[in-house]
Amino acid sequence: MTDNYRQTEQPLVTVLMSTYNRPQYVRHAVDSVLGQTYRNFEFIAVRDGGADLSAVLGDIRDERFILIDRNENRGKPHSLNQAIQQARGKYVCYIDDDDIFYPHHIETLVNALESQDECHVVYTDLYKAHCRVESDGRRVILSKNVEVARDFDRFSMFLFNHVLHVSLMHRRDLFEKTGLYNEKLTVMIDWDMTRRLAFFSDFLHVTEVTGQYYGPVDDCDRISIKQRKSTEKYIMNLLTIRTTRPEKPWPKSGDVSMIVLADRLDEQLKQQLLDIWSHTFHPYRIYLPLPSAELDRLKTLVPNITGVPVSSASSFSERVDAAVKCCDGDYIAVVPADFKIVPPDGEDNDDIAWIEKSVNALINSEDPTEAFELIGSNDRCWAAIFKRQQFKRAREFFGHLPVKESVLAAGIKLREPKVEEYPFQFDNLVTCAEEAAKKGDFKYASQIYEFTRDQYQNDVWMMTRCANELYYMADYENAARLAAEINAVRPSVSTIVIEARARRQMEDYSSAIKLFEKAEDILESNSCESLKLNKV
Repeated sequence: MTDNYRQTEQPLVTVLMSTYNRPQYVRHAVDSVLGQTYRNFEFIAVRDGGADLSAVLGDIRDERFILIDRNENRGKPHSLNQAIQQARGKYVCYIDDDDIFYPHHIETLVNALESQDECHVVYTDLYKAHCRVESDGRRVILSKNVEVARDFDRFSMFLFNHVLHVSLMHRRDLFEKTGLYNEKLTVMIDWDMTRRLAFFSDFLHVTEVTGQYYGPVDDCDRISIKQRKSTEKYIMNLLTIRTTRPEKPWPKSGDVSMIVLADRLDEQLKQQLLDIWSHTFHPYRIYLPLPSAELDRLKTLVPNITGVPVSSASSFSERVDAAVKCCDGDYIAVVPADFKIVPPDGEDNDDIAWIEKSVNALINSEDPTEAFELIGSNDRCWAAIFKRQQFKRAREFFGHLPVKESVLAAGIKLREPKVEEYPFQFDNLVTCAEEAAKKGDFKYASQIYEFTRDQYQNDVWMMTRCANELYYMADYENAARLAAEINAVRPSVSTIVIEARARRQMEDYSSAIKLFEKAEDILESNSCESLKLNKV
């Protein structure tokens, strides 16, 4: 089967799917898309080689469904790119060949995009359906959990993915800025694109469950999971994604110009470049001021390096000034080649965010005269980061002074960031609450979740965890009250069960039974109707 008939009406949405060797599941995914309450879309599916699907999809006569039937296996990125080139919708969304859209999925996302113009990317919540796969391929669902329900955070997105691709919809014209999918990647393909989208738009989180993806409790047949078993390939994919730089301008992200200072190209400098590559996740470019003969000898896998030719007799200050003329980042960092990014064995190995701690403090500083030294900087090995114009002015007016003295002479106040200025405060609080719960201090855990919600939003997620801790504190009344509040907004199996268990302890058996029945209904259903609690 080749391309099917096209609609005469211009579709507002294009749904994209790549499928490979999943004939037992793909029809369920396709039917869940064609059964949407929202109708004005086209659905482009690509058979990326593998099993023939004629017997599975051959009877579909819906003109919105287009199958690109390709015998050659080229990989998911290639398939998505091929579909994108045929897409006509203003918006695009995604489904994998073993996932399910609930009937209101597309409608929910379209409404979110059309009702505001600040965020060009929106996403919902999904169930992870933990299942056992029988010998005949049937999936027996054991439980459903909303495992990823996090509000968008750009700094976090640069480090790890917290938006499931199947839950995502965005403007198609963003591809003109992000570029298409990287066909050299074998894992984390989705994160690579969501990370690039974050350079150009905020993401709107719609806290509604609109679909499900499957997680077998035994061996998983997902290609992306199997590919992760090769540690070397996984790390190379990870580093490729973290160092990908879409074409500028970036309206939503700053850029760090990192000037790395060394006398010559030696083993210490080579190791420093590798450490920067493996430990930096905020967007950056390295500027390397060295004599031309040294730059000619530079052979490295490390990307995003700009060599700056300088005289072999030039001082470090002169090398900094030469590099500054080339820098186009929003921030300029000065990092000596002997600055310790990775602590020696036996020392505190908290090397995550070695430069990002100071970057985050600088981004959020309201004091225009403030700049930040990197953690571990000292008089012998001094490293710091500045706003570009701030640093350039200091060197223009006080270029006759060494670098540190020049910025101080310019009235720039230098300090290390405080712990409360570090990134990932939300994650740290959640970790503290989890540790408290493990020790049985449920009251303290619930207080942390309440504080975290007040400070960092993520309301549904934090309320759910707080309700759970209240239950284990035997504060059943407040646990039931809070769970009921959540269920009125975004019911899920876990929140319904929390409320049911609390009401059972309160001897409200009638309500508890109805809630348990509702949770059972969700486990057995692929429909959004099972999420409505107005009958409870």
